[in-house]
Amino acid sequence: MRLDLMVEGQEDVSWESWLEIAGACERAGIGTLFRSDHYFSVDEIDARGSLDAWGTICGLAAATETLCFGTLVSPVTFRHPSTLAKLVVTAQAVAGGDRIELGLGAGWWKAEHESYGFALPPTWKRMRILAEQAELISRQWTEESVSFSGKHYETKQLTAWPLPERKPRLIMGGQAGPKSARLAARWADEYNTPHANLEQCRERREAITAACEQAGREPIPLSAMLGFVIARDRDSLLEKAAEHARWRNSDAGSPQAYLDSLPDHYVIGTVEEAAAQLRELERAGVSRAMLQHHVYWDTETIELIGHELADAVG
Repeated sequence: MRLDLMVEGQEDVSWESWLEIAGACERAGIGTLFRSDHYFSVDEIDARGSLDAWGTICGLAAATETLCFGTLVSPVTFRHPSTLAKLVVTAQAVAGGDRIELGLGAGWWKAEHESYGFALPPTWKRMRILAEQAELISRQWTEESVSFSGKHYETKQLTAWPLPERKPRLIMGGQAGPKSARLAARWADEYNTPHANLEQCRERREAITAACEQAGREPIPLSAMLGFVIARDRDSLLEKAAEHARWRNSDAGSPQAYLDSLPDHYVIGTVEEAAAQLRELERAGVSRAMLQHHVYWDTETIELIGHELADAVG
């Protein structure tokens, strides 16, 4: 199983912190650094802000040599698909290689949309918008002339020069419901499911496999975005738990109670315990984990993931 890192950029991650995170990832040999694409704190903490996801990725691509970058996920409600397609190609050009992935989703955070003035249509409509965006973005990356007429977007003989030397990877995700699975089977290179436990991952792997078979293609990989609290030993684990609790504005006075309160999709324990949980997920069909690093300033844990946990998982 491949282990990558995911950071919730809307929780006040500064540019200086992004540089430190990216540097730690490169030193640890982590392949890809993902970030959320939000402008408003998901934990509704007003003092927390966010830099733009794709502006951040372009800057980090110029400041690194080997690390890959991506979003989990860019909502269809923020940008026109032609704009988003161009941002991804620009980031790939800045990176100077095949180092960019686009996670694409329907969007959901109502408070964020209201605050920033983005429209948030009902779910059924956002799924139709997502279908059009997935097609338009994919075609703009691969075709010399794209004419498209949908209910939400229209292009006429569009040649989006420069075309990328290699098509960026497109990740789509959710809970692998019928519409989502069919859409991913048509356009995506990977399906990502967030906050899913072992049984849910197994069920979603089966749903994606079935959708791909119906679409006449080989099953695309399934990845999972997972919260975690890991450390080298039990004492360090409790210290990490207390820090995690403080970040969530929760009671840090009883770290073990805090760990016990976390959802069952969290990977929790020492390196050996966490590796065992991840191997179970791999047997359930998960090919890579995007570990959600809430305590983003903790670069020691980033190096622990790259140097020890990855080896323990095998």
